[in-house]
Amino acid sequence: MMTDFASASMPRHLLRGAVGFGALIGSVALLPAVGPLSLALLPVGVLALRGCPMCWAVGLAQTLSRGRLQRACGEDGRCELTVPAGRTTGPG
Repeated sequence: MMTDFASASMPRHLLRGAVGFGALIGSVALLPAVGPLSLALLPVGVLALRGCPMCWAVGLAQTLSRGRLQRACGEDGRCELTVPAGRTTGPG
């Protein structure tokens, strides 16, 4: 079973990324200015990114494809991506 890293909406996912990456970058960038106190931002960044930047990136792809693609697995163990009925793959 695949873990779901997607957010409820694209704006929410992008906000999580901005907070997460901002906190991680800020914790290192502010180190010369405020010392080890800036490392308090690390847990904020890790929590916002749900553990790792790669998890956030996978969630971004899942959030983008949510509702557009559907994974169907047969009894033989083979899985395929399909477009749900009533949806088109083109723009609009």
